[in-house]
Amino acid sequence: MSIYLDCNATTPLEPRVREVMLRYFDVDYGNAGSRTHDFGNRAKSAVQKARDQVAAVVDAEREEVIFTSGATESNNLALLGLAEYGEKVGRKHIISTQIEHKAVLEPLEALRQRGFNVTLVAPSEGGWVSPEAIREVIRPDTLLVSVMHVNNETGVLQPIAKIVEVLKEHVAFFHVDAAQGFGKIISDLQNKRIDLISASAHKIYGPKGVGALIARRRQFKRPPLTALLFGGGQERGLRPGTLPVPLIVGLGMASELALEDHVIRAKQCQSVREKALVAFASMKPSLNGDQSRVLPNVLNISFCGIDSEAVMVALKDLVAISNGSACTSSSYQPSHVLKAMGLCGEKISSALRISWCHLTPDVDWTQVARAITELSVH
Repeated sequence: MSIYLDCNATTPLEPRVREVMLRYFDVDYGNAGSRTHDFGNRAKSAVQKARDQVAAVVDAEREEVIFTSGATESNNLALLGLAEYGEKVGRKHIISTQIEHKAVLEPLEALRQRGFNVTLVAPSEGGWVSPEAIREVIRPDTLLVSVMHVNNETGVLQPIAKIVEVLKEHVAFFHVDAAQGFGKIISDLQNKRIDLISASAHKIYGPKGVGALIARRRQFKRPPLTALLFGGGQERGLRPGTLPVPLIVGLGMASELALEDHVIRAKQCQSVREKALVAFASMKPSLNGDQSRVLPNVLNISFCGIDSEAVMVALKDLVAISNGSACTSSSYQPSHVLKAMGLCGEKISSALRISWCHLTPDVDWTQVARAITELSVH
């Protein structure tokens, strides 16, 4: 059986998360909205505890946590949810970047079609966006700046703290898609100037199908979001529907463990990274993205002259890897992230994304390197 090395797409479930979730599937399965019996009250208490656990990661208040189905829904609620307010006050300019996930780029395109002006800032060849580039395009009518925390393809950490400094004197809302960085890089997201943060449980060893949007109050005022769905009034009217208590509990526990263990997890991932780089060194690969800014759990790597699809097929019995975002892999197109970084066509077509975690078994990197080398010989 091959070893799973696609943790940027989704992570395995942490055993302690599974354990706590089972109770709310099998025993305390009440509806958190039912207030007339103990089953509902226990479910509601569990949801509130999870809200606290998620909030603690970013130093927010429990009332600022809105549960969603994942970062994609959170991104949509953050971006599209501000549209009505932007139209009302006449601020219809939005800044984002060319390297965002499709869960940001596609809502932005919908806003563009609605009459908003969207500026997408290009990254450096290292895969990160300069704060000065944000400063150059910000305008008095800028409603929102949306910059991802960590790029899902390259693992490059964006300079969120410095972008915060650029926005300090501006009223624009600041949204961070933190799907890849939530629970891994802590201090960045605890900055109170970040108004909106999107997160997914399945990126931090929790279940699929649940996430959160943290909507911070600024001077005691909540971001003026408008609901995209209607019916029921849950989550302060912004996300109606019965709360999936077992999933929310799983997100809460995953968040708590991430906050406790992020340092040791990063060290374990760095050890895996070093072993992989030693094994690949003789092949002289290209490492895509500024390696001084890359998280320790991912390699975006090109073996020039060898097509990435061929490598994935050759390695399928050894390791499970990808060549980009899982959300677009069903119809493979050259990575918009690597293109925006200015990589040549050969590097892009040979690029692989290899990502792991603290739960990954030992990998025989020498065997992996040997299999790739044999492809280059043929």
